[in-house]
Amino acid sequence: MRGDRANGSAMPEPAVGFVRSWARGLTWRPRRPGALRGRSIGRPVGAPVLETERLTLRSYRASDEDDWFRLHQGHGVREFLAWPDRNRQQARAHLRVRMRSKILHRADDFMALALELDGRVIGDISLHLRAVASEVRGVEVGWVLHPDFQGKGYATEAAAAVARFAFEAVRARMVFAVVDPRNRESFRLARRLGFVEMSRRGRGGLLLLTEDALVLAPGRAHAEPQPISTCDLSKAT
Repeated sequence: MRGDRANGSAMPEPAVGFVRSWARGLTWRPRRPGALRGRSIGRPVGAPVLETERLTLRSYRASDEDDWFRLHQGHGVREFLAWPDRNRQQARAHLRVRMRSKILHRADDFMALALELDGRVIGDISLHLRAVASEVRGVEVGWVLHPDFQGKGYATEAAAAVARFAFEAVRARMVFAVVDPRNRESFRLARRLGFVEMSRRGRGGLLLLTEDALVLAPGRAHAEPQPISTCDLSKAT
C-alpha cells in the first residue's frame, strides 16, 4: 500500500459520495429488472476465462455441483459471509444462480467465477457492477476460498486477476471490497493488492482500489474473451 494513499487524499472524486453514503449506513438498491435499471455500460461484458499462474477463473457449470457443495460445507466458510447453511438441494439451486451470473451490462448486474485448480473448484470470486457512468464506474469484488486451500496465495492470485479484468474490460474507475474487519486474512489480501480502507461501519470495512494502485500477483493473468449469446443477455436483464 502506498503511503500517500493512507489518508485517502488520493481517492478519486467520484468515490467520495459513495464512501460518505456507505458510512452513513445507506445501501445499494436491490437488483431490479433490466429495463428499470437505467443506463448501461454500452457493450455488455461477458464472463471471461482468466488464466493465472496456477488457476483458471471461469463461469460455473452443472458439473461443479460436488465442489460447490464442499465449498459451502467448508469449516468457517460462512463465518464472514451472508450465506445461510444450505443443504445439498439448496446448494444446487444456488449454483444454478451462479451459472446464470455471467454478464455485466447494467447497474446491479452480478458476475460469478469459479476458481479452478487442477480440475477442482476451490473457491468463488464475484464482480458486482455498482455504478455504470464512465466517470464513476465502480465494481465491487468478493472472494471466498475453501479452507483446505487457504494460505497458499490462491485468493490473492484470483483477486488480482479479477481486479485487472474490472479495470481493463469493464473500464471501472474504482474497485471496492466490503470486508468484515474480523476477517484479517481478507484485509491483508486486499492491502497487498493496493486496496485502502476508506470507512468502517459495524462489521463491514470498505476498501477502495484504483488502477494505478493495483499490485499484480506473480504471473499476469491471460484473459480469453467468451462470446455472449442472446440467451445469456436476456438472463442478465
